[in-house]
Amino acid sequence: MRKTLYIIGLSVFVFSCTSQKNVKKSSYNAKTSTTQAKTTVKSATPEKKKPEIDTEHGVEFFRTNIADITKNDNTASYGSIVSAKPAGYKVVKTHFPAIAQNFRQKYLILHYTVLPDDKSITVLTQQSVSAHYLVNNLGDNEIYQLVDENKRSYHAGVSSWRTDKNLNDTSIGIEIVNLGYKADATGYKTFEPFSDDQIKKVAALAKDIVTRYNIPATNVLAHSDIAPTRKQDPGPMFPWKKLYDEYQIGMWYDEMAKQNFMTSAQTDIDTKYNEPSFIFLVQTALQKFGYDILPNGKWDDTTKKTIEALQYHFRPQNYNGILDVETWAVLQALNQKYPTK
Repeated sequence: MRKTLYIIGLSVFVFSCTSQKNVKKSSYNAKTSTTQAKTTVKSATPEKKKPEIDTEHGVEFFRTNIADITKNDNTASYGSIVSAKPAGYKVVKTHFPAIAQNFRQKYLILHYTVLPDDKSITVLTQQSVSAHYLVNNLGDNEIYQLVDENKRSYHAGVSSWRTDKNLNDTSIGIEIVNLGYKADATGYKTFEPFSDDQIKKVAALAKDIVTRYNIPATNVLAHSDIAPTRKQDPGPMFPWKKLYDEYQIGMWYDEMAKQNFMTSAQTDIDTKYNEPSFIFLVQTALQKFGYDILPNGKWDDTTKKTIEALQYHFRPQNYNGILDVETWAVLQALNQKYPTK
């Protein structure tokens, strides 16, 4: 009997041990069957080789644009590269240039000198006023450069256009030799014409500048546009439409758009002219186009001079500062063609 019980107990022990081994084996197999994701190591993208810097007589230049010109970004250099020289250190251009940059030169401003050639040169080079270029009236093929384009010249003074102010900081100035105007006893201004040679020079110079700096049409302006309460230059004798038509420089309205506004403009002038709400509307349109004017619903001196500036540029047949039908239609056509962005 004892022997029988011993055999039965031994059999149970062996079975139990075998079962435990099988459980452990199953558990182990479950772990090894788990699949682990492999980590992918991305190789660094090599930096694209940039165009080399040109060196002439020890002076460095970079003439290739690698930025987005549609955003007015430009890495090209139209002058030598100016670099720091910190004592005890070396400035290197291993990663030059960064693409996130653009030109200082956003505007082209045109002026007249109100002086003959010799005095224009003296004043613009020896006194506290200057311009980047001076176009003489001598019938030759020379254009005088007076200031480096990369530097500010003192030509615009207190100035504003759309959201920008102090345009000396962001512009290139061209002065044209011209005697300006004479006013009669009633205050009517008679302006001096420009010679054909001068206009050809200005057009060629302006075309070169706006192309190189990607200056938009809305930023090619008269001094009277950016300072209408104190300046008249280059006046109504300057042929803005000729520059627009023949050289694709600056702004001009579309004739069809102007004609479309003429009927409603006539009604406005005939029935609403002295209503504060209409005056406010006109002032707002002038402001929207770019002029520095605060709408107040009054035909005040500032409004008169601002309308006069608009007429110098876009309505030269009548520049008395009084809003007529055509001036109002022209202003609306300009705002339609050149909306503020």
